[in-house]
Amino acid sequence: MAKRVGGFRRKTRSKLRKNVAEKGKLSIGRYLQQFNEGEMVYLNAEPAVQKGMYFPRFHAKAGTILKKQGACYHVAIKDGKKQKTFIIHPVHLKRV
Repeated sequence: MAKRVGGFRRKTRSKLRKNVAEKGKLSIGRYLQQFNEGEMVYLNAEPAVQKGMYFPRFHAKAGTILKKQGACYHVAIKDGKKQKTFIIHPVHLKRV
């Protein structure tokens, strides 16, 4: 069996990079934002926070909030013909 080279953030240098204007401390409002069930969101990774981050292939996709679990949310995303569910921290989500 082949051994995998690299990890979770492999080949994401430009994808998980902030603009110069966005660098610095996180806003607490983005970290603690609330969503309702059925609300549409974009997956917008915050590179400074690894907890609750999704796989980088799904960066900039749109999804729907299904439910809340602890501090995170279940988000349903269409990947081709399949429906996938992720548990994502709200700092990585942005309202549509």
